[in-house]
Amino acid sequence: MRKVVFILMWLGIVSLCSSPSYAFWIWSPKTGSWKSPKQSVKPTPKGQLKVIQELYDGKKYQEALEESQKLIKHYPKAYEASEAQLFIGLSLEGMQKFYEGYKAYQKVIDKYPFSSRIDEIIERQLKIGQTFMSGEKRKAAGIDLPVENPSIEIFRKVVENSPYGKHAAQAQYLLGMILKNVSRFQEAHDEFEKVVTTYPESEWASPAKFQVADCASKIAPKAEYDQELTQEAKKKFEEFVKSQPDAALQEEARSQIDSLKEKEAQGNLHTAGFYEKQKKYDAARIYYQEIVNNCSYCESASIAREKLKELEKK
Repeated sequence: MRKVVFILMWLGIVSLCSSPSYAFWIWSPKTGSWKSPKQSVKPTPKGQLKVIQELYDGKKYQEALEESQKLIKHYPKAYEASEAQLFIGLSLEGMQKFYEGYKAYQKVIDKYPFSSRIDEIIERQLKIGQTFMSGEKRKAAGIDLPVENPSIEIFRKVVENSPYGKHAAQAQYLLGMILKNVSRFQEAHDEFEKVVTTYPESEWASPAKFQVADCASKIAPKAEYDQELTQEAKKKFEEFVKSQPDAALQEEARSQIDSLKEKEAQGNLHTAGFYEKQKKYDAARIYYQEIVNNCSYCESASIAREKLKELEKK
């Protein structure tokens, strides 16, 4: 019986040693241990980087990512480590894992601030932010996203990474647009203001001025008696029209001014009505007359004229 058991154990050991898995281990005389080629790296970081480049060029993104991680682990202080971190981002993008790619790129900036690839990386981050703007790529992000719209985080980070870089003004403007699109008008207003004040010479300054006014008009309350924000929005649109006579947004700006004048007139109409009910006719007359003077073509002006005629009788 013991002989049978011994034979079975011997056969098992032979089978294990001759199995295909054994072929993936190589004896290293230098270290005096078995090594798996899958876990080994090239003798130099430059040689390892060449492997990564070839895998990436061949669109073998997962393998390129793994080889990049090996390089960073074994040669953390080598110049090639920053390049390997870049290839992690590139590989993740290649696998449609955009948010993870953005995070990987940020590690290059944080860990290797002297990398010659910083401008390229920031541009890639900007493009990833634009990818998320429409919301189409959120499902392809590769992970559960920590925010509803990653563009907000990404555009802020682009500006933070290089406040006066060539992509900063655009990222600042796009940040305002994202916030505006999700009805966060006060935040959007403030971000557009930063474009105007921080990057006045950029191509984004002019459209930002329009957006400042447009956000102000949307912040303006529907309350009938508080007209301060409505007046502010109207003023900003008027300033935009004066400073940008040839702007493509000129016609829309004038339309917005007319709309705000109507809103202002409606507010004055309610105020005048309040004073009229209190039998304070002189005060009511002032507000009705202001409507006629400032917005003679408004719908509210027709009502104001009729009210003035009635007050004359009183």
